[in-house]
Amino acid sequence: KRQLMRYLQEQDLYDPVLDGLVSAFKYDKTYFDKIVSSVGPLMEKLTTGKIAELISPDYLNKEDNRPIFEWLEVIRRKGIVYVGLDALTDTTVASAVGNSMFADLVSVAGHIYKHGIADPEGDPGETSGAMPTISLHADEFNELIGEEFVPLLNKAGGAGFQVTAYTQTWSDVEARIGNRAKAGQVAGNFNTLIMLRVKELATAEMLTEQLPKVEVFTLMSVSGVDDSSDPTSGIDFKSRNEDRISVSEVPRLTPAELVALPKGQAFAVLEGGQLWKLRMPLPDAKNDPVMPESLTAIANEMERTYITNDHWYRQRETCWHGVPDVGVPVAAETGDG
Repeated sequence: KRQLMRYLQEQDLYDPVLDGLVSAFKYDKTYFDKIVSSVGPLMEKLTTGKIAELISPDYLNKEDNRPIFEWLEVIRRKGIVYVGLDALTDTTVASAVGNSMFADLVSVAGHIYKHGIADPEGDPGETSGAMPTISLHADEFNELIGEEFVPLLNKAGGAGFQVTAYTQTWSDVEARIGNRAKAGQVAGNFNTLIMLRVKELATAEMLTEQLPKVEVFTLMSVSGVDDSSDPTSGIDFKSRNEDRISVSEVPRLTPAELVALPKGQAFAVLEGGQLWKLRMPLPDAKNDPVMPESLTAIANEMERTYITNDHWYRQRETCWHGVPDVGVPVAAETGDG
């Protein structure tokens, strides 16, 4: 091993993968075993079974007819990608795959920020044009969040990324990250906050503490009677009635009001602190002839009308001359956003 390492160093070759392998051989065996003891089981999960076929396919396997896509290709086609990580079944694999995806998106954001989304192999006269709008929705993102998610929030806005994250309580995020300061860093990068009914006061205070206090006028009625002790006076008593108006500062919204919100209602802080009260209509099948019978009926109808084109990646000209009428294999649909 030492002779092989010495030979490679003498060749003065630059290869990031090779440099990583050489650095691994430089470690003491006991120390190396300690630092990889927790990584080994995770890598075994990611490199075996269907997970390996999904995230690391064999590009030379001619019998594998699954289309291979890249993030830039999907962005150029304005496609939609749905990623189901199944965090309920295997949290470890879901977190690893999700963080890898976020890291890849950060790299794509950097490329778009510097070079745009024009295809270098396409029309030579094609320019990058305006930045695209890339909407990223992360449900139960406390299961996915990691170090890779922070730069996606901090810097990817310049590349057109708009991140919408959903979670139950903010304590889930803090517990996942393990650092209150980093959790605050994540929260500080979201410009819009929409909060439905929550059961944790600390989560409700994330919204209420952003709001300024307001002045309220209080009307106080005062009544009184004074008896006269002078027997020679013709006045036996005096009475008075007063209305006093006082001004006091109170919170515009309290955490208790968020905890007691009815179903389908929410508060939102938009555009730099503007408070809005939202009320969302809830679906109701009563007296609605258009309402499908069940979710199964909706899925069957979508499957019946869904059209794919397995050779979309060969049609490079459609990436910038227009949006095709058919959907991509990895997307639910295509559209303008």
